[in-house]
Amino acid sequence: MASGNPAKRNKPMNLYHCMVELKDPDRSLAFAAAVDAWLGLLEQQRLIRNWRMLRRKFGLASGAHTDFLIEIEIDSMGALEDTFASLAKMDDESTRLYERMHGMIASMQIGLYRPYPDPAQRERISLL
Repeated sequence: MASGNPAKRNKPMNLYHCMVELKDPDRSLAFAAAVDAWLGLLEQQRLIRNWRMLRRKFGLASGAHTDFLIEIEIDSMGALEDTFASLAKMDDESTRLYERMHGMIASMQIGLYRPYPDPAQRERISLL
């Protein structure tokens, strides 16, 4: 389940990467529907650019690789901050959608990535 406009892919972005295990693996289709409802809402509100969800195939994975991988594209760190600020003000329906999805998750690991190499080369920037 992925959505979004391919033309948007030409701009730089950040990738919010989530590795997820469910409390009840038998509820994977319900989880997929809940993720689609939640992230679809965020995309519709233009809080995120695009997203996709993948599932491990044949149980093939090593180490910390989880059953589900969710990737959420965000235009910039400023856009990510705006998204978090908007989420802090969720209405009842948004809260219900989030809790429905989040309630199915047993564990999650997250990371924030960017295309590399990038023009800013942030590894060279430091305050100290």
